[in-house]
Amino acid sequence: MASPAFNQIRCLRVVMFTAVVAVSFTFAALGQSGQPTASKSRQPVLVELFTSEGCSDCPPADALLARLDATQFVPGAQAIVLSEHVTYWNRLGWRDPFSFDAMTERQEHYVARFGLESSYTPQLVVDGAEQVVGNDAAAVTGAVARAVANPKTKLAIGDAHWTGGAIQFSVHGVVRSGETLSAAVAEDATRSEVARGENAGRTLHHIAVVRVLKDFGSNATDGRSLRLTGDILLHPDRTSGPVRLVVFLVDRKTGHVTAVAEQSLNW
Repeated sequence: MASPAFNQIRCLRVVMFTAVVAVSFTFAALGQSGQPTASKSRQPVLVELFTSEGCSDCPPADALLARLDATQFVPGAQAIVLSEHVTYWNRLGWRDPFSFDAMTERQEHYVARFGLESSYTPQLVVDGAEQVVGNDAAAVTGAVARAVANPKTKLAIGDAHWTGGAIQFSVHGVVRSGETLSAAVAEDATRSEVARGENAGRTLHHIAVVRVLKDFGSNATDGRSLRLTGDILLHPDRTSGPVRLVVFLVDRKTGHVTAVAEQSLNW
């Protein structure tokens, strides 16, 4: 794992022309009303942002992820987003309240898979197949657009509901050899006051923050009852709004996401 100093070097700054390119992409994808243009069929694409409240380059990436989620500005894509807060920035003076070890470990797997020298933030991974700097709007737009060209299998969530501090649900889809089903619970944390570290004094906003992530294996898409639980689900401390249940199939050999679906539930 990279040291914080090395991560600071790797946290690339977005230059002005990138923002201009991003705006042009966005307006091309939006109608006159400012909403996404209608599409007969959008390809679901899983977009994972590895981020930290301790990294000063991350708030622009958080904002870009929120804009992608709200406007769906990449033609043909249904971006299903997850914000995954890592732990290695915590020792720089601010402990990110949304960070946990499973997210750091998940990023380390991607570092190995992509042959990178180290972890860095903000890193954005699209469908487990491509990684880009998460605050580079043009790169993010291009990666999501390229993912649209790769068809996915159908995946559906059934009968998702709360029961005893857990989410119970089922998943329907065809699993091919070597694929496994994962499920995440994510919540929107609309306001976070940072007291120390690189973002000291800032009010940060996050969406789709992963709080629970679980691998259900290769036999879980036949409609059987599945259950997700965790301390945060028993004692939600940030919001009373809806949470997102995201399920996705991953090819164990390539790490690529082959199917993904999402559903919102109220606490």
